[in-house]
Amino acid sequence: METVSFTEMKHGTKADYEMLEQLEKPYLAGTAKRLMRELASQADESLAGYKVTRLEHSLQSATRAWRDGAEVDWVVGALLHDIGDGLAPQNHDRFAAEILRPFVREEVTWVVEHHGAFQMLYYAHHYDGWDPNERDKYADSPYYQSAVDFCERWDQNCFDPEYDSKPLEFFTEMVEKVFSRKAYDEDHLHPGEAMGLPAAEGLNHRPANSTR
Repeated sequence: METVSFTEMKHGTKADYEMLEQLEKPYLAGTAKRLMRELASQADESLAGYKVTRLEHSLQSATRAWRDGAEVDWVVGALLHDIGDGLAPQNHDRFAAEILRPFVREEVTWVVEHHGAFQMLYYAHHYDGWDPNERDKYADSPYYQSAVDFCERWDQNCFDPEYDSKPLEFFTEMVEKVFSRKAYDEDHLHPGEAMGLPAAEGLNHRPANSTR
């Protein structure tokens, strides 16, 4: 395999960097595949004690979002919201947000980035010195209610071993669609726009056995 001529970047030539630019394109195109592989690994490497694996939790989250009629940014955001649990357990929410940031709506990235604080509502009162109302510091954000709804409908309730989740492969096309977008293109980032989650009760819900 052809390689660059340098061992220190400052000694690289124009030809070196032109070659790397060409090699980077297929590598970037493989991002979705690598993300799916990391998710799959969470079936085996997962924090003990819960009734479901971290993969199953993420599948439940994404499946609930999809069945609620959410558009693809929300579904993929739900699928990946805990992808950092194994690699960055102390800041997994921000880890996941940085993966999503170039490719999905700003609202979705913000919710994923802050969902850890919003989730504290459900458990922090069991720990001395923890504040279950940590989310209140973000009350002025246009995305506050979206984060409240995300955690209530697509996160805190996704630990059910009896839930009929879609398999990981079901979401492959959605992940590929999102990560094939042009990075940081405002046509899909929609900065400052709070669209919210789809209505909890509405006509757009997909039936449990739907494949569309």
